[in-house]
Amino acid sequence: MPTPAHDPSSPPSLPVPPVFAPAPAPLARRLFPPVAVLGGIAVAWTYVGLVDPNETGHYPVCPLLLLTGLYCPACGGLRSAHAVAHGDLATAFGANALAVIGYAIFAAVWVAWVVRAGKGLPVRITLGPLWWWGLGAVVLIFTVVRNLPFGSLLAP
Repeated sequence: MPTPAHDPSSPPSLPVPPVFAPAPAPLARRLFPPVAVLGGIAVAWTYVGLVDPNETGHYPVCPLLLLTGLYCPACGGLRSAHAVAHGDLATAFGANALAVIGYAIFAAVWVAWVVRAGKGLPVRITLGPLWWWGLGAVVLIFTVVRNLPFGSLLAP
């Protein structure tokens, strides 16, 4: 069988090196991002835990509440964080139940991030449009109900 003729204008072919999987990053490097995020959150929660949002003058007033008298979905969030920082979950739920649920979800996602980073696995959280629409609907319903007379338990 004849061999194909070599084209002198093409570069010489080099042997292809074998493909190896890259070595995983050291544990400290993999854990740095979630630990850095935890550090930033710890600083923020420490501040909110030390500076009481129930006292006026430390934090700005919600613009929606100031202009319309209506509670936004985040109204009471700082008070709930302050209560959580002090271990008072009943007061935290009374200030903003949705925020407390959000804190818990964030904590669970953070733990999953640390575990996966520790094992060298990628962390990909992808939510389809149905989840985002559902989350938006929950926030909208929460906002409307907390501003109605029968939803006063959800108002801060």
